[in-house]
Amino acid sequence: MRISTDNINTPDESCETARPLIQQLAPAGFPSPADDYIERKLDLNTYLIRHPAATFFVRVTGDSMNGAGIHSGDMLIVDRSLESSENSVVIARLEGELAVKRIRKRGEKLLLLPDNDSYEPVDIHEEMDFEVWGVVTAVIHRL
Repeated sequence: MRISTDNINTPDESCETARPLIQQLAPAGFPSPADDYIERKLDLNTYLIRHPAATFFVRVTGDSMNGAGIHSGDMLIVDRSLESSENSVVIARLEGELAVKRIRKRGEKLLLLPDNDSYEPVDIHEEMDFEVWGVVTAVIHRL
């Protein structure tokens, strides 16, 4: 799954996205009126973005991360201040191109793994131009 740098955006910290938050769980069966359960407002910036100055958004294309729930057209929230760890989903720059993959270490080997069996893992070697740009913290997926 490749990402174009044209698709990178940063959060607009002046934007307020506070909306009513219903505290009761929503059953997927019989509906019930929810107005009596509104307890506070939810600001999506506060809920989804921990480090605004280090966060960016990127839209993805391709299907190599479908198994992780990341689909073509989805928007990712990426935090550059977080250190990647084993099994993190990251945005990586590899040989001048951005990609979203899962990062793994096997012995001394570093791998970028797709979450789709149709794609092969990428072995990272010292001589490669490689950098982790950030850790994916959330996926915004429209139905």
